[in-house]
Amino acid sequence: MNLPQRQPRFDEQAYLDWEAQQAEKHEYLDGEVFAMAGASDAHVTVAGNLFMALRTHLRGGPCSVFISDMKLHVQADNAFFYPDVFVTCAESDRAQSLAKSAPTLVAEVLSPTTSAYDRGAKFAAYRKLPSLREYLLIDPERLSVDLFRRDAQDRWVLYPFEAGARIEFASISLILPIEALYEDVQLNEAPASRAEHP
Repeated sequence: MNLPQRQPRFDEQAYLDWEAQQAEKHEYLDGEVFAMAGASDAHVTVAGNLFMALRTHLRGGPCSVFISDMKLHVQADNAFFYPDVFVTCAESDRAQSLAKSAPTLVAEVLSPTTSAYDRGAKFAAYRKLPSLREYLLIDPERLSVDLFRRDAQDRWVLYPFEAGARIEFASISLILPIEALYEDVQLNEAPASRAEHP
C-alpha cells in the first residue's frame, strides 16, 4: 500500500461528512486528509487471516474485531485511521457505529512505502490511546512479526517473532502460530536463494 496522498484541510466534522460520501477511504490527521492506496494480494490475505483468527477466538464474548473499513479515532491527535485489523472490548465502542476509540489491540500489515509511517508517526498516535495494550506489525513478504506490548510501567516492549514462533496476544488471551497469519501467502524467496540466481 502506498503512502496516502494529501488532500485539502478539513475540520473533524467536515472530514466525517465528506468521507461518508467518498468511494475511496481517506485517513485524517489534524486537519489534513490522506487518500489510502490499494493493497497487495499478500497484504490483504495476511490481514484476512488475522481477522479470521481473532474473530473465531472472540466470538460470543465482549470483544469485537474489525477489519480495514472501520475508522479508529485518536482524539489526542485529532486523527482518524483505518487500521488493517483491530480489537475493541470497550462498552463505549458498542454505541459508536462509524468509528471506534478504545482499542485493546491494533494490527498493521506493512508495505515498503508505509513501514516507516506505521512504525513511527502512526504508532506514536496509537500510543496515546489509554486502552491500547498491544500493537502488531506484520511483514507480508516474510515470516516476521513485531508485537509491541504496554507493560505495567506504561512502557512499550518489543516482542519479535519469526518462523516457528507462537505469538502470544496477552491482551485477548490468544496464542497463535505465526504460520497461521501467512496461510495461502506466496512468500518471497530467501535472500540466499535469490543470490544463486542472478
